[in-house]
Amino acid sequence: MLVFGATIAVPVIAQPFASRQGDEVLSEAAMTQQIVGQTHTFFDGGQSFFSISGSYSYTYPDGGLAYGTYELRDGGIVCTSFRQGFERCDMYVRNANRLILITEAGDRFPVRP
Repeated sequence: MLVFGATIAVPVIAQPFASRQGDEVLSEAAMTQQIVGQTHTFFDGGQSFFSISGSYSYTYPDGGLAYGTYELRDGGIVCTSFRQGFERCDMYVRNANRLILITEAGDRFPVRP
């Protein structure tokens, strides 16, 4: 199950993300195109929405919501600050033509086409 809003707060620091062979880190231009103004639907039915204004929302498969703001960073990284007071950073890569979110813990969540 994808859990974006109910994770334990961890410091947002530069950590290496677990990548796999074939992972291509998104460029700055690709990050903007693939993230800003887009909704990402995951295979569990959860959805991340990255507004043009910098606000973020995650809709859980059961309809629950988490809100915050996001910031794009170098190296395919998007960091989210949630209203509940915690932050997290994830990396987006493309592998075999599929967009994949990788958490700092190394969990991989493909975005549905």
